[in-house]
Amino acid sequence: MEQRISTALYCRLSREDGDRVESDSIGNQRKLLEEYIENHPELTAAECYADDGYTGTNFQRPAFQRMLRDIESGRIRCVLVKDLSRFGRDYIETGRYLERWLPEHGVRFIAVTDNIDSVRGAYDMMMPLKNLFNTQYARDISQKVKSSLRAKQQRGEFIGAFASYGYCKDPQNHNRLIIDPPAAEVVRRIFTLFENGMGKIRIAKQLNEEGIPCPSEYKRLTGEKYRNNHRLEATTYWTYATVHRILQNEMYIGNMEQGRDDRFQMHGRAKRKARSQWTVVSDTHEPIIEKEQWQRVQALLNANARTPDFQQNVSPFAGFLKCGDCGRAMVKTVWSGKIFYTCGSYKRYGASVCSKHYIAHDVLAQVVLDDLNRLIAGVENLRQLAQQGAAKHSHTSTDQPKKLEAALQRIQRRRQSAYEDYQDKLISKEDYLRYRADYDAQEQALQAQLDKLRRSAQDDPLDLPWVKELLALGHLTELDRPTVAAAIREIRVYEGNRVEIDYLLPEDYRALLEG
Repeated sequence: MEQRISTALYCRLSREDGDRVESDSIGNQRKLLEEYIENHPELTAAECYADDGYTGTNFQRPAFQRMLRDIESGRIRCVLVKDLSRFGRDYIETGRYLERWLPEHGVRFIAVTDNIDSVRGAYDMMMPLKNLFNTQYARDISQKVKSSLRAKQQRGEFIGAFASYGYCKDPQNHNRLIIDPPAAEVVRRIFTLFENGMGKIRIAKQLNEEGIPCPSEYKRLTGEKYRNNHRLEATTYWTYATVHRILQNEMYIGNMEQGRDDRFQMHGRAKRKARSQWTVVSDTHEPIIEKEQWQRVQALLNANARTPDFQQNVSPFAGFLKCGDCGRAMVKTVWSGKIFYTCGSYKRYGASVCSKHYIAHDVLAQVVLDDLNRLIAGVENLRQLAQQGAAKHSHTSTDQPKKLEAALQRIQRRRQSAYEDYQDKLISKEDYLRYRADYDAQEQALQAQLDKLRRSAQDDPLDLPWVKELLALGHLTELDRPTVAAAIREIRVYEGNRVEIDYLLPEDYRALLEG
């Protein structure tokens, strides 16, 4: 008895309106696939893999990925779907799976209503067009969804995943916000404290001392699967930035602020828009803060905004210094007429967040100066080091290319010989195709090695921008900001005046210079 083919029944339904028709429900898809199995005795259903609520342009669907793992393990030898769009709606990715990945794993593919079955040989000429149509359909749906959401924004309906701190979604209408009393009380307190003269850093420190959860932590504690989109996502305490965002948020006076981000492609990274481009609709929900208090606070914020005077004693390390432990910026402080750099988290929020570890400006400047001079000396010796290396391996520059060229010629002769054997019917077509693929791969690898050798023979180790910039500095006697910016990416300070310097160096040359 012929062994039946272990088959995966794959079903997918998107949240997008275009996929939400009864005929495409998970249940109906599964029923159609089971009926197909019943009418094809060579197939046997191994498992049904269902992704409910996942768009076809995303191939990181959990059930889909689990099916791929089962294919790799050998458990699945055939994939059965209702139609091509259920498998995916991305032209390039769908094509990659159907034309390369599945055949490489020896897996048959069947799309029932599209009449596609890979066992019949090459896919019909319509399949790429169907793939392209599905991709365009997904983009069209995406645009329609965006338009629908934009219309809701303009009507003042809330469309976000998470409400601003102090609010929650109305259980009866998720497009409407209602006040969350415990969090709203904290918001009122922040506005009052700031209006009474307490600074944002001091407010954050006081809230931390009292054990009040910050907004992201509060949402997690109340059961929301919240993800912070701001820098340092893992922060679980109040910060200057958190307090600042709350004091500026018009949501607290009943105005709906949305449309802050632009997303230029499906599932792409969002980019923050200018505040003037946000969608703001007035009086859409109950305010937490009175408008009069809001205006007074905004006036105070504008009055407190200071433009740094870059002509007055700007540190050469400003923007480059980070705490090695918590990752936040080191801040400058003056004590007894001397400049020190201290962990910003410690200075703002105390020992519960990070340790004090500080370093004197003079000490740091000497450490960086000495290390930069060591690096420059290494760069000055780079040509000599390269020449020594070339002399040591001189045979490589002459013998190795010849060897690679000879190997290429052998591979080409073997491929021609395999073709002649096929023409003379000494080997089968399958054997010939296998031999040819193997020879093609060998030829590509050899050619890549040969090209690399030829390029390296022409390379000048000093013909690099970063090398020229460092050599132009010469031996340094003092540091200034342009010098630091030209050579350094980041400086990390740890306890005990331990300093790590991350230079703007390619990784390949860093080991050479430090050796």
